Amino acid sequence: MQTRDIQWGEMKGIRKFEHAQELPEDYRDFLLKLLWVQADTEFASVQQHRPWLDSAPSFEDRWIEARIIADEMRHGWQMVKILEDFGDDGREYIQDLLNRKEHEHKLDSFNMDFDTWDDVAAFACLVDRVGLYQLRSFQECSYAPLARAMPQMLAEENLHIGAGRNTLNRIANDPTYYGDKQIAQAAVNKWYPRALDMFGHSGSRGSEMAVKLGIKRWRNEEARGMYVEEITPIIEKIGLTVPDEHADRRVS
Repeated sequence: MQTRDIQWGEMKGIRKFEHAQELPEDYRDFLLKLLWVQADTEFASVQQHRPWLDSAPSFEDRWIEARIIADEMRHGWQMVKILEDFGDDGREYIQDLLNRKEHEHKLDSFNMDFDTWDDVAAFACLVDRVGLYQLRSFQECSYAPLARAMPQMLAEENLHIGAGRNTLNRIANDPTYYGDKQIAQAAVNKWYPRALDMFGHSGSRGSEMAVKLGIKRWRNEEARGMYVEEITPIIEKIGLTVPDEHADRRVS
């Protein structure tokens, strides 16, 4: 159930903002950049998954890839529709998104190719789960149009991470399927550090600002800690080893 009032931060208790014209300038500029990055990750994911639409190991895998691509494109489109409310500034960011090519995206994880099918599985299981935390952090946020976009996006993101988990488990444990446990472990070793990096810097001023303005519910380090607590038993249940949290990290 959507609430009408801001739920946390320095403006807690006042009515949520309904249009970009209502926003204080610092809030407006900050939210614009968050929306742009969010949209960029959605469209980048489409580019990463697209080659596997015709080359995934089974027809069921290809159907799931088609669903993921459609969902990610729609998620990006939702962010674009919100950006349109910001007038010329929003349209400038939209044009940037339209012009952005593969390997030119804001976050490292979305500039990496899916060279093998285990890349697809590990990304969906590990990195898409970070996306789930990002969307959860926007739930009930102080900008009402963004808060209203979250329920459907969350439902679809759960499908993606469920498919990733199931596929990674099959790679590790199903001898009739693609790969084996060694391949699955190598994929986890590759994508786990990138997933942790996705949360951003601990102690980030931007992270603090997002909570202060009521846009995001958690600071970067809080969300990363919850993620590690959730993903550890998932990886172990598949029969794989959780990598060292500090190994191969680029953002801490």
